[in-house]
Amino acid sequence: MIYSYVLFGLVALVSWIVQANFQSKFKKYSRIPLPSGMTGRDVAVKMLRDHGITDVQVISIAGQLTDHYNPANKTVNLSEAVYASDSVAAAAVAAHECGHAVQHATAYAPLTMRSKLVPVVSFTSSWVQWILLGGILLLQVFPGLLFFGIILFGLTTLFSIITLPVEINASQRAVAWLSNAGITNYETRDAATGALKSAAYTYVVAALGSMATLFYYIMIFMGRRD
Repeated sequence: MIYSYVLFGLVALVSWIVQANFQSKFKKYSRIPLPSGMTGRDVAVKMLRDHGITDVQVISIAGQLTDHYNPANKTVNLSEAVYASDSVAAAAVAAHECGHAVQHATAYAPLTMRSKLVPVVSFTSSWVQWILLGGILLLQVFPGLLFFGIILFGLTTLFSIITLPVEINASQRAVAWLSNAGITNYETRDAATGALKSAAYTYVVAALGSMATLFYYIMIFMGRRD
């Protein structure tokens, strides 16, 4: 069991380092303006138009780094700082979220699979921790409860794993389009790529953390003791 705690500690440390690096790079690239002066909104609208997508709205939402694409109502939601900013970081984030809209429009398989899991994960996330806790407490008299909790948590882990190709592909689409459309040039291309790579690492760490936690509960269920 001690190996599980060591693994948790390593994942937590790596997660902190990755998050700190991402925030640091985002702040750095937020101070670098685009030569064109286009805002995040401008970039998003142009990318959607260039891909022939006319039924997706670009809107501003509150919060910091709350940017996301909502396939349910077809909206690219940009945080206020990204929506109105003309920085390289804002352009990269806006293009990344539009990358998801392009995935949706082209029926990108991993995105379709992830979307189907959203209702299940949303439902299980409210109950899985309580089921796992109860399963641990009642392991000797009702082991099936913990097994059921492991299955539910396994679905959230699967969601994290499927998220990886979805996010990486969206970033690849964003970087390619930003360059081909002339939004970034030789001076700003590396900055946009660096910002998106840093963001992608956060999803990698999240998936690793979920897998480590799943492994921990499986070890408890199997009755392993160190």
